[in-house]
Amino acid sequence: MLDKLLSRLGGQVRVRVECGYPERVMNLCARRGLSFWDLSWESPTAFSLRLSRRDWKSLREEAASLGCEFRVLERSGVPYLAAQLWNRPALAITLAVWGAALFLGSFFIWDFEIQGNETVPEERILRALERQGVGLGSFGLVVDGEDLRNHVLLEIPELQWIAVNVSGCRAHVQVRERREPPEIADLRTPSNVIARRDGLVLEVQALDGEAAVLPGMTVTAGQLLISGREELETTGTVRVMPGHGSVKARTWHSLTTVVSLKSVEKQPTGVEKTGLSLILGRRRIKFFSNRGVAGLEAGREYDKMTERVPLRFFGVPLPLTLVREQYRFYESVPMSIRAAEAQRRGEAALRSQLEREAAPYGEVRSALVSARQRGDALEVTLTAECVEEIGVRVPMELSGEP
Repeated sequence: MLDKLLSRLGGQVRVRVECGYPERVMNLCARRGLSFWDLSWESPTAFSLRLSRRDWKSLREEAASLGCEFRVLERSGVPYLAAQLWNRPALAITLAVWGAALFLGSFFIWDFEIQGNETVPEERILRALERQGVGLGSFGLVVDGEDLRNHVLLEIPELQWIAVNVSGCRAHVQVRERREPPEIADLRTPSNVIARRDGLVLEVQALDGEAAVLPGMTVTAGQLLISGREELETTGTVRVMPGHGSVKARTWHSLTTVVSLKSVEKQPTGVEKTGLSLILGRRRIKFFSNRGVAGLEAGREYDKMTERVPLRFFGVPLPLTLVREQYRFYESVPMSIRAAEAQRRGEAALRSQLEREAAPYGEVRSALVSARQRGDALEVTLTAECVEEIGVRVPMELSGEP
């Protein structure tokens, strides 16, 4: 690898040699100490090889004595590139300006990489950093990580820790979200356990207090299940306790929704238009006009899809983002939905709602779906049987009497 790099810096030439006695060229190279590589035979009297720029000059001087014909196939390396640029000053100036821009641009932040966030959106973190002066185009060498951390943590209390490390054009942001401690159960406030909804009691576990119901009993919403009052027969007094426990019951859910049998669907017209724009830092340069893209189809409906491609130069992020906006036009066509399809849609919506209602407290044991058409709509009903926790703690109202 190092030899190839040195040969590129010094310049190298690929030469085609045609000679009646090719061994003379080999002997000359060995006698003069000329190095060559990539030897390729084309015929018994013709071959090609690659030499350094200095060795090629020595070999070319002996061309007349060898009786060989040399033809240069390729020149590469820094000296030849410099010669080409010398004859093209505009290209040389452009490359110099481009190189200077890359060098100076490497001191500014053009890309962010955020790691460790789960619930806090990246946009919120980026906006907080921008309000503290760290955004696209900010000078990376003056970023004060400690001061930045103190201000961002005050602005986003959901974060426990944040660190910003700038490496070249990229800012690596590592965060750690705050873990909320579990809620401590209140075991001191006098309370009762009442029914959250109607059901048939299956199991009662009174951890503190007196059970007011037994398995097999039917209860209604708001009925007392576990009492925090206990009457002491020996003294004839009442002891107040923070009643709590678990009451499992069979419950029934009945959910209904109405699905229209008439719908409007999108029908593509086959017309598609594309608009390109370039984002330079915070400025956007559009290569199209709204009238030229969407305005040509005035009054027509379309879907807009946007694709953003950050540009890089040999892996180095640039302050350039190519934006491709594609417009696909369609027409709204009235459609009729079959009853089976409408029932499937209604059932999916009802099952999703049932899962949200029952999952936090228990599980669904069975479900039955029925449908009935009413005019241009289908009424879908879902009846489900569940086993869930129905007890909920409520503070006890004390009368103040001894």
